[in-house]
Amino acid sequence: MTKQRATLIGFGAIVLWGVLALLTVGASPTPPFLLNAICFAVGGVLGLIWTARSGGLRQLKDVPMHVYILGTLGLFGYHALYFSALRMAPAAEASLIAYLWPLLIVVFSGLLPGETLRTGHIVGALTGFVGAALIVSGGGAGYDPAALPGYLMAGACALTWSGYSILSRRFGAVPTASVAVFCVLSATLSVPLHLALETTVWPQSATAWSSAFLLGLGPVGLAFYLWDIGVKGGDIQLLGTASYAAPLLSTIVLVVAGVAAPEWSLALAAILITAGALVAARASLKRAA
Repeated sequence: MTKQRATLIGFGAIVLWGVLALLTVGASPTPPFLLNAICFAVGGVLGLIWTARSGGLRQLKDVPMHVYILGTLGLFGYHALYFSALRMAPAAEASLIAYLWPLLIVVFSGLLPGETLRTGHIVGALTGFVGAALIVSGGGAGYDPAALPGYLMAGACALTWSGYSILSRRFGAVPTASVAVFCVLSATLSVPLHLALETTVWPQSATAWSSAFLLGLGPVGLAFYLWDIGVKGGDIQLLGTASYAAPLLSTIVLVVAGVAAPEWSLALAAILITAGALVAARASLKRAA
């Protein structure tokens, strides 16, 4: 597979994450860790079925245990830390800190063998982060000293996903089918956290169940398989910068669906995120040349 094709496949994950918020709203009032368990179970089981039908189950036996540990910590750890951060800090500020992960991917990618981090990648990622900040905070996020533990959780969340994405590059020979095992293990670990921290509320309607299934099929399922292909074989700096399009797409989808109202910050964020992606893409083209 060419680097360009792998990058395009990785973009598919970003597009799917753009409908994450809408489907999560549709699945309410199911609490986060229970929804996590449902979605990861759907994504994992369907992944295992696809792997079995394609004759790839035997490959999973050869995957080193530390890869399964890494993948599970990446998927489950990110969501567990993110939900914990939202419980302990204001949602806008916690989400903004958590959204440092694309910038961290760009920065950490310079440590990978064969990768060259150019100034354009850093500038593009920073520009994208400013755009995402406008969306997440609405232009008015502030700092609350009492929420410091939540901020630290959000920072750990960003480090977890960026670390998982970068380290996945080091295991490029591991089949993407292994993501199915990551999902099943993440669903399993979500159950005790749900029982310990939440009141069980199953989806209450056909719409809610459909939203939960679609979450497991797309943003919390297929997206992780596409992301695995992208970070292992694609332009990881460009993917990191382009990831700031996810909150933009998510907000646009919510506005179109009538769930959220359009804000002035949305247009400015679109300009900044697009500009950041173009700067990063230009840097990648210069590197290739």
